[in-house]
Amino acid sequence: MSRVQLALRVADLEASIAFYSKLFGAEPAKRREGYANFAITEPPLKLVLIEGETDEDTRLDHLGVEVASTEQVDAATTRLKEAGLATFEENDTSCCYALQDKVWVTGPGKEPWEVYVVKADADQLGKSPVAGGDACCAGQGESTVAAPAASGCACGS
Repeated sequence: MSRVQLALRVADLEASIAFYSKLFGAEPAKRREGYANFAITEPPLKLVLIEGETDEDTRLDHLGVEVASTEQVDAATTRLKEAGLATFEENDTSCCYALQDKVWVTGPGKEPWEVYVVKADADQLGKSPVAGGDACCAGQGESTVAAPAASGCACGS
């Protein structure tokens, strides 16, 4: 399984959930404070909604590709490095109410992309990280790629 991820920072989370529920004919797969995601089967899409400032228009937060295993993240990391792209790796990171492994690259227009796997939902781990406070995309460690400069959890579990 793999699917494209689109993460949007929205001013009105409830209105956005209502709109995207109607657009895709589906309810969110996960809802937490300031966060919701949709796991759409057709087209294969992970739509992530992150609550932002109430006076801002909706904006792209980041893009991604969700894969099924850490081995696929590792293979993507190798492929991206061999292609000459600067990468930023995060393993066993708590992000968007889940434990994830991921690799980040930045496109020519400074658009952040991640290839990631959800290893476990936070509920399965017995913890409930708070959106924006669970070290998501925080850019920990040294790298030639800056992790997304989001003011909160902006990842795609």
